[in-house]
Amino acid sequence: MFTYGFEKLSVWEDARDLTVLIYKVTSTFPKDEKFGLTNQIRRSAISIASNIAEGSGRKSVKDQAHFYHLAYSSNLELLNQLIISKDLLFISGDILIECRRFIEKISNKINNLRKSILASSSPKQLNN
Repeated sequence: MFTYGFEKLSVWEDARDLTVLIYKVTSTFPKDEKFGLTNQIRRSAISIASNIAEGSGRKSVKDQAHFYHLAYSSNLELLNQLIISKDLLFISGDILIECRRFIEKISNKINNLRKSILASSSPKQLNN
């Protein structure tokens, strides 16, 4: 079976692990939040791994960097939503800290990946 490039990225694996954690954490949210905060948090988490995967398949460095930036933004969106969840007492401080560690790790890896691809490209490739 063929392995795609994104499947080799540790940041994508971390984003998958975070998504699984998020699904477990949000399963305890109030039922009336199913189509509100629960859905939004889950969508943000999935978006991180999805944008990493989509970016890895792009041909131009500019496109790749764009999707890695979207993944980074989704990561921050998720952190914001988790902080609000703690404010609403849907999650504990300990859960927020556990998720935040994942988010920080993923943020650093996305930034490094983005910097790496931009540094490896010539100015001509950036304009494509």
